[in-house]
Order: sequence, then C-alpha cells, then structure tokens
Amino acid sequence: MTTDRLTLGVAARLSRYLQVLTQAKRMGKSSISSQAISEYTNVNPTQIRRDLSGFGKFGKRGVGYDIDSLIEQIRKILRTSGQHNIALFGAGNLGQAIATSGVFADHGFRICGIFDVDPSKVGEPVGELTVQHYDELSSVAEDVGIEVGVLAVPRDAAQAVADDLVASGVKIIFNYSDALISVPSDVTVHTSSPAVELLYALYFYLS
Repeated sequence: MTTDRLTLGVAARLSRYLQVLTQAKRMGKSSISSQAISEYTNVNPTQIRRDLSGFGKFGKRGVGYDIDSLIEQIRKILRTSGQHNIALFGAGNLGQAIATSGVFADHGFRICGIFDVDPSKVGEPVGELTVQHYDELSSVAEDVGIEVGVLAVPRDAAQAVADDLVASGVKIIFNYSDALISVPSDVTVHTSSPAVELLYALYFYLS
C-alpha cells in the first residue's frame, strides 16, 4: 500500500476507523485498541493493525493507539487534512438535520451555504447558517469555492441541482434523494440510501 493511491477497500476501512476514532474522542477517550475499533467496525483486529502498519507505526503494544495522533495521520493518508467547503441543498427536515449534526465539521468539512427555493425557508436560520435562495449558488461558488455538493432535495429537483453544481466545477456530489443522477465521468456521485444500507445489512448479517 502507498499513500499515492489507496485501494477502495483500504480507503473504505480507514474511513470507518476515522469515524470510530472521532466518536471515541468526543466521548473523552485518549487511546483505543485495535480490538475496540474492531468491535465498532466488524473489521478483524489483525486487518486493522495490518492496514495501519502499512503507513507507519502508530500504536504501542498493551497501550493501543493515541486517538489524536491517529486521527491526524489517517486524515493525511485520506488527504482530508485542512478545510473543505460543502454546499447543502434543501432546508427541509433532512437538510436541517444534516446542517446541524456536526458530522461534517468533525472531519474538516465546512458547510458554507444551505440553499432552497421555498420563500418560507429562505432567510431562516439553520444552526449557524442562514438559508440562502438557490439563485445565490453561483456567487457563493465563485466567492468561497465549493468542493462538495450535498443534495437533500426532492427527486424531481436533484438532476437540475447536480447540473448546476457540475457547471460550478464541483466534482463530488452526495445524493440523499432517490433520483438517478447523470454526471460527466470526472464527477463522482455517492447516493446514500437507508433502504440500500438496510438490504446490505440484512443480506450479510441475517441471512
């Protein structure tokens, strides 16, 4: 393994480790063992140690891993150090939950704008943000630069928003709608569906 290009499996597992480490830190823990990480990820402790040892010596036998240090190192490996700007579309219940959860901030992502077309939502506060009209997208994209777009919009609106994001230079889109989105080959769309995740869990853990 090298930090030049991770395999999908390694990148996925490191992301899961990072999630566990971040949650453990929030709970006040300063160190964690590979066994503890395994319990939260269902990844074998030997595999965890193998994944991490491929990039250096991070843990101490009998002590475990220093959480702050390992978070920093994994972020470097995943190239997520620093701050990355996110635009969130949709200020309904789902959009508000995403904007106020803090899940992105924990990993160095900043929601720089939340957009909607509903006059009853535009101008309203959502956490530390104020909902902006969708027409302001281009000016925000030009001012701060948007790296990731998050779609919490109705199915019928998703493709049009994705098209505008692509036109603004965004290369990563997280789609929380159930729409099938068509984008150029250099743009990545990740569709998050609770139903799909549940089907996966049912197949692998209950069958």
